[in-house]
Amino acid sequence: MTNPPNHRHVLGLYGEKLAGNYLQSLGYEILERNWRCNIGEIDIIVRDKSRYVFVEVKTRNGAGFGHPFEAITEAKLGRLRKLVSEWCRVRQLSGIDVRIDAVSVLVDKGRVQLEHLKQVF
Repeated sequence: MTNPPNHRHVLGLYGEKLAGNYLQSLGYEILERNWRCNIGEIDIIVRDKSRYVFVEVKTRNGAGFGHPFEAITEAKLGRLRKLVSEWCRVRQLSGIDVRIDAVSVLVDKGRVQLEHLKQVF
């Protein structure tokens, strides 16, 4: 029997859904969500014209734990770069144009604020 999803997990899924909808509204084509390998997970992978964009989504409920972008550390960026390399290796893609973006979703008192940072490394 599996445990029911916790509040943090549900909030994270909500943030990823909002981020995906936002990226689609910009004209990005969603290729994958929650791609996993032994290194970790990439939240959303999109294509923006000829560029592949790997998106880290951070969602917070209130600002009590700081801004969502504060959770993206140098170590996290290093892992994301390795994940991008692994995704490309698995798909036998080389020499492609890639970018790592971050989307923050802050849910506070019924309001949702979304921010998008391009080229975070």
